[in-house]
Amino acid sequence: MRAAGIAGAHAGWLSRVCAQAVLALLVGLAPISAVAADSAGGAGPARTDSPAASPAQGMAGKAAKQVWSFEAAARPYRGVTIKASFMPRPGYEAAIALIPEFERLTGIRVEWESFYYEQLREALVLDFTSGKPRFDVVLMDIVWPGEFAKAGWVVPLERFRSDPAITDPDLDLDDFFPILLQSLGTWDGKLYGLPFDNYSGLLFYNRCLLRDAGFDRPPATWQELLDTYGPALSRDGRHAYALQSRVGETQSCDSFMRFIWPFGGSLLTEGFEPNLSSPGSLAGLAFRQALMRYMPPGVADWEHEDAVHALGDGRVAMITEWSGWYKWLADPKTSDISTCLGVAVEPAGPAGRRPALGGFSLAINARSSHEKQAAAWLFIQWITSKRKAPDFIVAGGVPGRRSAYRNEALRGRYPYFDPLVVSWERYGNAVFRPRFEEWPAISRIIATTGVDMMRGAVSVEAGARRIDDQIRYILYESGYYGTKPKLQ
Repeated sequence: MRAAGIAGAHAGWLSRVCAQAVLALLVGLAPISAVAADSAGGAGPARTDSPAASPAQGMAGKAAKQVWSFEAAARPYRGVTIKASFMPRPGYEAAIALIPEFERLTGIRVEWESFYYEQLREALVLDFTSGKPRFDVVLMDIVWPGEFAKAGWVVPLERFRSDPAITDPDLDLDDFFPILLQSLGTWDGKLYGLPFDNYSGLLFYNRCLLRDAGFDRPPATWQELLDTYGPALSRDGRHAYALQSRVGETQSCDSFMRFIWPFGGSLLTEGFEPNLSSPGSLAGLAFRQALMRYMPPGVADWEHEDAVHALGDGRVAMITEWSGWYKWLADPKTSDISTCLGVAVEPAGPAGRRPALGGFSLAINARSSHEKQAAAWLFIQWITSKRKAPDFIVAGGVPGRRSAYRNEALRGRYPYFDPLVVSWERYGNAVFRPRFEEWPAISRIIATTGVDMMRGAVSVEAGARRIDDQIRYILYESGYYGTKPKLQ
């Protein structure tokens, strides 16, 4: 992580703006310099990242439509330092690799600080409530928009989108997968973040182990995994499947909720009644218990990294994990099975395929200065742009841009493209987890009881009733059974 921000950026800002205004009158706002890397990939007629040929051409262009570029838009903010909250995962390693290019192009300095997921929300809430903002670029999980927006901690992006001086005319929100733009960054009809680290649950598997056991494809259904693949692949110290299930969001989302939906259950009914004691929800939770016979001992304590490493070093044959982990599993430096790695859509249950949905958007801290907010908006647009999406993929990221997954050169290199796109477009479940402000409290309840279920400390039925009762109390106290809008 880099050192703290440079001092005096704000003090010099006004003098820079005045000097640039005089220069603009002389050269028609033509960019003075350019970074070749930013001009790669083609651009529409309304923008450029290449320098004007001459002051005369700049004057002529002023009479026509003004050309937009990141370089020109960032001139008032050169020397400004912004700070982002990140995580130690492949998508953030990819962004960090690209940041120097943005800094050269714009003169904006980008710092970052990484947190493990279970510490991230606490760090952000402390920052929001401290009175002295530490992060300008806010990493917002799919389940946080309701809480962050209602508290006024993040800024509606319309404030920046309405300013043509700092908004890329090629922003093209329609190019984002609709389920990602809606779920990751939108709350109550307002956009607060752009999709950045984008996830669907996928089935990652060791093709070589499956082949040696007589299988030429991964399991199509959860029942097939339990009845056929489980016994055949759990031998010689290996296990057929691993499920990251540690207490916390890993348990509530990646383990517990993953088995509710494909078996016909849900957390809530349409009327916001708790639904974990329904036949479908109970069937899914009971199936999870049965599947544990083919999992390694101690999975109730496993985090994401534990499951990824277990597949990568050959101890398990299959995991269901976020798409963002592909880079680590496909890289021979971090995985022993890179040449044997297979990727598929998550198996189907009786209710069909209902893969996990997750991910993070980049939002802007409402308490940052206007100067830092504008610089943050430029960075967020650039790192999530259509033009940078291919570079983000190559560096290990998973963008939310539809156009990126139509790139034929990349499609041949990354076998996760097809199952990922199908998961988002055909099977995506926008309410896989509720995004309202009560979710963190509900998640803690599910996590604690969910682990107790896996360890046999409480039965599936008793555990589901316990969670339902506590959810009902939380929703009642929050006003959902009165006049409060039922948004999730």
